[in-house]
Amino acid sequence: MNAKVIVVTSGKGGVGKTTTTANIGAALAKLGEKVAVIDVDVGLRNLDVVMGLESRVVFDLVDVLEGKCRMSQALIRDKRVENLFLLPASQTRDKDALDPEVFKGVVRDLVEQEGFDRILIDSPAGIESGFKTAAAPAGGALVVVNPEVSSVRDADRIIGLLEAQQVSEIRLVINRLRPKMVASGNMLSEADILDILGVKPIGIVPEDEGIIVSTNVGEPAVLGKTKAGEAFMATARRLKGEDVPYPKFEEDRGFLAALRRLFGGA
Repeated sequence: MNAKVIVVTSGKGGVGKTTTTANIGAALAKLGEKVAVIDVDVGLRNLDVVMGLESRVVFDLVDVLEGKCRMSQALIRDKRVENLFLLPASQTRDKDALDPEVFKGVVRDLVEQEGFDRILIDSPAGIESGFKTAAAPAGGALVVVNPEVSSVRDADRIIGLLEAQQVSEIRLVINRLRPKMVASGNMLSEADILDILGVKPIGIVPEDEGIIVSTNVGEPAVLGKTKAGEAFMATARRLKGEDVPYPKFEEDRGFLAALRRLFGGA
């Protein structure tokens, strides 16, 4: 993706959007980019917890928007990954505190004045004002979807709204895929999702208990050795334009064949 500012969004909650933001942000930073991840889920604020940075939050996004602090005071540098920064959301305000135009200016300053290579915006789930604010400065979007009917249906609605806001680069991250369930016909395949949404995946992340552990300890999975962490790192590499093969799930030959068809392999 060429977009410097990417909103990470989903139609419904609980699909792994914040985990995706944290992991792809950390992966891009490990690959040499200067990355800021911004939590726009005002009133809830989970990105700082997933990244293990909650104890270091002093100022937040709303403080920056209202001019109560400088950007440098609110940005939190991750001590484990060079060039990874977090701009946390406020827990004490609501989404009405966010002005889309002011937010666009803040994001523009991060790119033009602070020299960030990539901005990842963790959007609230749904289609209300929080989503519209999060998507306002974005040139690209990662739509996180689980391989189930309700998630795909809601993602279809989100993709339409992103297109209406003229977000030009839209890609899917299929999260929590279980190859054995796909093989048995009890879970949508990536080919099914492509047929419904008409958007190709840039990442396919398998179901992995290691994600629960990494979230609980506040350490992105890409910093350890898990299947999901490897999949998120591969997603970041594809986002940077590398030709990275998709994972081989040996349990399911039918799944492998579908992947080859989808991405032009033999």
